Amino acid sequence: MRHVRIAPQKARLLVNLIRGKQVDAALKTLQFVPKKGARIVTKLLKSAISNAREAGSDVDALWVSAGYVDSGRTIKRFMPRARGSANAIRKRSSHITVVLGQL
Repeated sequence: MRHVRIAPQKARLLVNLIRGKQVDAALKTLQFVPKKGARIVTKLLKSAISNAREAGSDVDALWVSAGYVDSGRTIKRFMPRARGSANAIRKRSSHITVVLGQL
């Protein structure tokens, strides 16, 4: 999934949680994580499971073999401050990749 509006540092926490787990356990883990990115990673994982099912793989034998997060485009904004100065605000995005493998 590319250009997801979540900081890479926050997304890496979630991808590290599911790496190496079976897909059922990974979905249950993400279900109970109270973070915004958990919904995004869950959606990505369900999409990967659906793609594997269409390719003819056994869904019960799937596991998250790899998962990584790269930095995407950063949108720069400025917030006005006192005496005519401004602070930079960086709105970061991520490229999230999840790779499934067979047991």
